[in-house]
Amino acid sequence: MSIYETLNPMQQEAVCHTEGPLLILAGAGSGKTRVLTHRIAWLIDEKGVNPWNILAITFTNKAAGEMRERVDDIVGFGSEQIWVSTFHSACVRILRRFADHLGYERNFVIYDTDDQKSVIKEICKRLNIDTKIYKERALLSAISSAKNEMIDAKAYALNVSGDFGKQRIADVYGEYEKVLYKNNAMDFDDLLVKTVEVLRNNEDVLNYYQERFKYIMVDEYQDTNTVQFRLVSLLAGKYRNLCVVGDDDQSIYKFRGANIYNILNFEKEFSDAKVIKLEQNYRSTQTILDAANSVIRHNKGRKEKTLWTANEVGDKIVFHQYQNEYDEAYQVVEEISRVVSQGKAHYNDYAILYRTNAQSRVLEEKFVARSIPYKIVGGINFYQRREIKDILAYLKTIDNGRDDLAVRRIINVPKRGIGMTTLNRVIEYGEARDMSFFDALECCDDIPRIGKTGEKIKGFVNMIEVFRAQSEYITLAELLTNVLEETGYIKELEEEDTEVAQGRIENIDELMNKIVAYEEEEEEPTLSGFLENVALVSDIDSLDEAEDYVMLMTLHSAKGLEFPYVYMCGMEDGLFPSYMTIVNDDPEEIEEERRLCYVGITRAKKRLTMTYAKSRMVRGSTQYNMLSRFVKEISPELFDLGAKPEKTKQESRIQRPSDFSRKQTTKVATAYGKAFQVNKAAALDYTVGDMVRHIKFGVGTVINIVDGGKDYEVTVDFEKSGVKKMFASFAKLKLID
Repeated sequence: MSIYETLNPMQQEAVCHTEGPLLILAGAGSGKTRVLTHRIAWLIDEKGVNPWNILAITFTNKAAGEMRERVDDIVGFGSEQIWVSTFHSACVRILRRFADHLGYERNFVIYDTDDQKSVIKEICKRLNIDTKIYKERALLSAISSAKNEMIDAKAYALNVSGDFGKQRIADVYGEYEKVLYKNNAMDFDDLLVKTVEVLRNNEDVLNYYQERFKYIMVDEYQDTNTVQFRLVSLLAGKYRNLCVVGDDDQSIYKFRGANIYNILNFEKEFSDAKVIKLEQNYRSTQTILDAANSVIRHNKGRKEKTLWTANEVGDKIVFHQYQNEYDEAYQVVEEISRVVSQGKAHYNDYAILYRTNAQSRVLEEKFVARSIPYKIVGGINFYQRREIKDILAYLKTIDNGRDDLAVRRIINVPKRGIGMTTLNRVIEYGEARDMSFFDALECCDDIPRIGKTGEKIKGFVNMIEVFRAQSEYITLAELLTNVLEETGYIKELEEEDTEVAQGRIENIDELMNKIVAYEEEEEEPTLSGFLENVALVSDIDSLDEAEDYVMLMTLHSAKGLEFPYVYMCGMEDGLFPSYMTIVNDDPEEIEEERRLCYVGITRAKKRLTMTYAKSRMVRGSTQYNMLSRFVKEISPELFDLGAKPEKTKQESRIQRPSDFSRKQTTKVATAYGKAFQVNKAAALDYTVGDMVRHIKFGVGTVINIVDGGKDYEVTVDFEKSGVKKMFASFAKLKLID
């Protein structure tokens, strides 16, 4: 049997239609990746297309890796000539050849979020901008949104006259671009924007890639933003053999700049486009699909389609109502424990989905109490840990001395006795002469009032130059070993002799594993290539589905995944859809929330459970919410209304609303009563620069510690709550490794 005969009729039509623009509306679980890989094979086997002329783009490294494997399996010889990559990876490959057309060196560095924040902080300080009013995160978000719409700093500044707040953003945007260019650096948005600039402004480059990529396929098209649309349009402009695959019902990333109208208006942009719908689902039971269909049909801004399956009808949707979030978490965890202990499922068969990350805390506590393994997708990224950032900064400095952020991070790591006064003189010297920070360090003899510290600076500069020379003829693993030994980084951690220090050493060991794996996988491994590889890694790419633990994640993080058993917790108006969405009464926002619900429902393969808590603690107060409108939109006959959780001792003690509120007030009063008893720790297990977690304010970065005698006064910049000063004994901050 031909491989194409295994496809259903609509899949076959999508595979065989190769010429001209094509929109494949692929419902959840409809086998779109299978269609794409078979379409590539069809182009090569039946149409005689050179593999060299095919480009397949998706969004995550994980998805690109899976497609790469499938393409290699189905195409065989010659498949390595096909470009299968993410948008960002494809753009990096283009810019590594042609970045010099924009005045950049080809070994530019890629700034991650922490790097960007450091640049913004520096700019705000220089421009006397109060970061309590203009948060770094908000400034970066505004700049990113502008770049996604192809609005550069000059154009942005022209459009904000009369608006003082936006004028300040324009000022920061302009300086931000200057710093990046000076440092030979690009952020993630730049990778797309600069590639479009190169193609627009250089006809020979555009013609080269148009001839190279005569057949282009884009996965997850509903998630594309304006700059991605323009990139694809430019590349496909000559031959117009553009195939886009997506599902408007799964467009849930508006907050990241995704433009749903790219897919809704595809036929307007390409009037001769062919549209094919894939509506047969291979993942879920018909009951689950009926629930998804009944919810999503309430959206007006969508293309009509109805999911169906040849699978069994399956169990009805289970719905549980609880008194509060503690009972909700307790019952969910107990039910999972019971089923797994009976040998009917494994932990990794389960996923618990929720609207906000804050909902995970109570669930985590219950999992810990029951000793059940779990993992939160979207936690602290390995590459954001302090020790990893330090070592990567060394490697970035060795690779590209123009990266001021990297050099400044490590100039005193480990400590070399180079004070801030000296460093400020170096910075002033470099800025006055438009030099990079590293170049200014090399000229330390010419900088006034450097004194004896100049010898320490020379030692640092010489060490980096030696590493650069070594990098030309030794392996990356050997280079990392030399860096760790010569800097004394590991030795300093060993001398601390603490569990935290040991954990950091283990993280560095894991970085070595990453480097070794990279060198084994790449034909021509380079330091630039490794740093690029690291910069493009995302949280979801680290998901190891072979591990046996329950997955906890937001509904946004769950997209693209599937599990036999799914719990959707917190199905309450005010939580899902969110309170602000309801207050704003914006139909488009409600429709995006509904699409998010649709995504959650369609993650389930065998059984879906929805839970609702009558009361929930929010910002220290108990709120009473109505059942989510999305649950009400599901046909009643699809629910197993007889399914009730087992009665527990915890439930039998639940108070009436008035009693419950009174009990909470008592707990708060007791806590404040104990607050006057200060027990100063001998030492803190965290220091400036560490990531910590506070029970109320969440995750933040320690920016200052003062020993006040009776207690340590700790200043933390929290991601959601801003800068807070607190006493260590009261705060009970937990170090995040």
